[in-house]
Amino acid sequence: MIDRFGRRAPNGAVSPPARVLILNWRDTGHPEGGGSEVYVEHVAAGLAERGTKVTLFCARPQGTDRAEVRDGYRIVRRGGRFTVYLWAALYTATRRLGRFDRVLEVQNGMPFLAALYAWKPVTVLVHHVHREQWSVVMPRRRAQIGWWLESRVAPWVNRRNNYVTVSQSTKNDLVALGVREEAIRVVHNGFSLAPSGMPYPPRSPSPSVVVLGRLVPHKQVEIAMDAVSELLPRVPGLTLHIIGQGWWQRRLRKHAEQLELGSAVTFHGFVDEQTKHELLAQSWVLAMPSLKEGWGLVVIEAAQHHTPAVAFDGAGGLSESIDNGRTGVLVDTPRAFTEAINDLVTTPELRDYLGAGAAAAAQRYTWSATVDGVAAVLGLAPPKPTEATPVVQRLP
Repeated sequence: MIDRFGRRAPNGAVSPPARVLILNWRDTGHPEGGGSEVYVEHVAAGLAERGTKVTLFCARPQGTDRAEVRDGYRIVRRGGRFTVYLWAALYTATRRLGRFDRVLEVQNGMPFLAALYAWKPVTVLVHHVHREQWSVVMPRRRAQIGWWLESRVAPWVNRRNNYVTVSQSTKNDLVALGVREEAIRVVHNGFSLAPSGMPYPPRSPSPSVVVLGRLVPHKQVEIAMDAVSELLPRVPGLTLHIIGQGWWQRRLRKHAEQLELGSAVTFHGFVDEQTKHELLAQSWVLAMPSLKEGWGLVVIEAAQHHTPAVAFDGAGGLSESIDNGRTGVLVDTPRAFTEAINDLVTTPELRDYLGAGAAAAAQRYTWSATVDGVAAVLGLAPPKPTEATPVVQRLP
């Protein structure tokens, strides 16, 4: 009998389930958790549902448990933002986490370099290359070290390993760093349907723009705030809804005060799934002014509510999750970003056309297909056909 890893089991014996260790510096319970963590945890849950034993190792922010079981997989938390990498090496090398057949290393800028200590095949998951972001979030010296680790050390350590990424643009960036093109597989994000049975509210009576994501510098939420401030005299009643939390929130609130936005802007903070989808459904436009995104999960989440997006062309995967002129608008400058929002909130025909295109495009992305793709790269199972996910229908 040959098991899924090509090993020959004794006659009559049943091969043990595959065991996968996932290394990621955050989980969705982390205050800075975002789309990358959503992707990873959907993969973890999907693999667990298929019988794979999955352990996710990540940092432990204050107030969280050292270990828990969620959706069939185990989460182990140790260390902080930087020390998690040391704990991962120690626990993996000494087998404190158990024995594993495969390791999935999630590289969010800083690499785990698991190939140096895991003693098992390692697959590297990269959402996007952080070239532009190091200098935004780190002091100059730290930024230089971080970029050196990401751009030089990690590609060399993982020169014999396979990669998974979520967009063609990130694949191109990895190839530019020296990663073998044939070693990289693009596996797009799926998207989560709005909770079934919830009533989806109609558009807000007055024009509204929504921003959804972690509140950190490279998301450039200030650009959306500047756009709304400039458009208010032209578009009476225009409002901006900012959903999410993060360490940059204090600076954003101060920026709102400087712009004298007052009641035109609402900081919702972290919200539950139902509230998130209600706000996406009510909004007229999704603003994505990020410097760079691996894919743009929120673009697809908004699309199911027929809400088109505006983003910068060349901002990583946003140039792929948004089909310019069909599902949203891609621009080159902050000035053009403002004008694109103006066009969408003042031209119902354009907004409806792009919204319908966005909803139709969203059907192509399912979490089941994402799990299939990652499982295939890990060597766990071949891809299988998936059915299109239905798009949410708005109530009249």
